[in-house]
Amino acid sequence: MPPRPGEAGEDPVALYDPRRMAFFHYMFTRFFRTHMRAARVALWGQPLDYGARPLVVFANHPGWWDGVAFMLLANRLFPGRRMFIPMDAGALERYRFMTRIGVFGVENGSPRGAVAFLRSARLVLGAPDRMLWMNAPGRFSDVRERPVPIATGMSRLPDMAADALFVPLALDYPFWSERKAEMLCAFGPPIEAATLAALSREERLAALSTALAATMDRLAEDAIARDPARFTTLLRGPEGMGGIYQLWRRLLSVTKGQSFDPRHDPRGGAG
Repeated sequence: MPPRPGEAGEDPVALYDPRRMAFFHYMFTRFFRTHMRAARVALWGQPLDYGARPLVVFANHPGWWDGVAFMLLANRLFPGRRMFIPMDAGALERYRFMTRIGVFGVENGSPRGAVAFLRSARLVLGAPDRMLWMNAPGRFSDVRERPVPIATGMSRLPDMAADALFVPLALDYPFWSERKAEMLCAFGPPIEAATLAALSREERLAALSTALAATMDRLAEDAIARDPARFTTLLRGPEGMGGIYQLWRRLLSVTKGQSFDPRHDPRGGAG
């Protein structure tokens, strides 16, 4: 019996629906603008022109927002590519619609699940316009945790596509001067799959961990600086407190003949 959508072993490429992806990108964008201040990519960490090659984007896993970050970054920075994301099969059962936007189920902790994941990964990486996006630790992990954990299954991926590039992605969600958090992102230098394939399994995991940690450490410097000028701003939400208090401040500005700035700390810049 073939697997149902959302179960481990599905064919994510066959299930992908570009129209649903466009719709949910719109919905995720609205959701982001409601709950976050801005999505920013470090100037030094912009994605490169990777050419016609499949990509494995491996990120740290600091929080719930990672899936939204994947959606926004992939659609805005890689418009000519299709993104696919592995997700725990049990969790995916609650979000069946995601199987139509590139998310496929993975049965964690079993040999059968590992085989199914590698089969799906091989399908995804079988064309140069596709990308496999993964939270490399396989679990939530703090941005300060060192060494950066890498799930053991990542060591098998270089064997799935010899011409693929592995691209580290650092994510962080700090609060700066406003009530909503920032989504900060940065891509690191790519690693050739062939370079990783020449290493032992343990050495591959260490190389991926080191590359991701270096990208995260550099992004942390920009996060600490709290300077939007260090970033390209992809998306912004509304500034200020909102609600009755913000309306009252706006009215006061009007009565005083002053321009209204809703930000808590205008010196911080909006980006």
